[in-house]
Amino acid sequence: MARRKTQSGERTSDKPRSLGRDAMHRLLKNRAAVAGGAIILVIFLAAVFADFVAPYGITEGDIRNNYAGPSAAHPFGCDFMGRDMLSRLIFGARISLAAGLIGALTAFVLGVTFGLISGFFGGKTDNIMMRFVDIMYSFPTLLLIILLMVFFKSSFSVSGVAGGGFRGALSDIDRAMGGMFFIFLGIGLTSWLGMARLVRGMVLSVRGKDYVEAARAVGTPRSQILLRHVLPNVLGPAIVAQALQIPGFILYEAFLSFIGLGVNPPTPSWGMMLSEGYVAMRSHFHLVLWPALAISITLFAFNFLGDGVRDAFDPRQT
Repeated sequence: MARRKTQSGERTSDKPRSLGRDAMHRLLKNRAAVAGGAIILVIFLAAVFADFVAPYGITEGDIRNNYAGPSAAHPFGCDFMGRDMLSRLIFGARISLAAGLIGALTAFVLGVTFGLISGFFGGKTDNIMMRFVDIMYSFPTLLLIILLMVFFKSSFSVSGVAGGGFRGALSDIDRAMGGMFFIFLGIGLTSWLGMARLVRGMVLSVRGKDYVEAARAVGTPRSQILLRHVLPNVLGPAIVAQALQIPGFILYEAFLSFIGLGVNPPTPSWGMMLSEGYVAMRSHFHLVLWPALAISITLFAFNFLGDGVRDAFDPRQT
């Protein structure tokens, strides 16, 4: 492969770099994005290996350590039941990251599928589907999530009883996941609307391109046109847009847990830790300080990384 020398004497390749390599190069030059990615990686590894990293279990406590401040044995102090705050923060990272990532994945799948169908087929199909999106948009997202969580928590409260059937099965799944299943369901069912509109707009732009018209002209089936020519061209921007929404999903979970509609005790959650600690925050400020810092740092990290990814893949940067 031919190489040439620059004015500084460095050898560079004449072969042009791919779009992906250029984007990765710009991303790695963004210090804020790299720092955000490193923080997310540390939190993710701590959450995955919480059983080995956390010094104590989530229910392991000593009544003699109630409201204890930071010490050598408990660097972040203890809560109102003598449980180690650091350990509960580490285990709580599982809830926040899972809510952000799985909520984003659910919203992504629903939004992309809905937007593809609506934009590609157009006509009455597009009109009906977009009017449904408009109706859903008339409800405040957070209020709709709260209503769904109240419905799930009250209607699917049976477990292991005769005749429980479908309700009992869903309740058992939610209990096995520590109350996370209904959180994923509530966030996923309400957060795909923006993605659907975005994908639909991109599909309307792509379906008129020459290569799509050429595929139609040679008799390519609609399904193949949709999957081979349209979908690959909308996936990149859709992934970047959804990545920017992850902090919002984490915040939704924290708020739901704070108002008592989140995970089931004793499963720790940063929002639940705030809810349990704010009543004694005047005399034991550490009960609120650490979960608030954990939420803030995680949100900042995802925002920095998301902004970096968006800038890296921005065509105007090339």
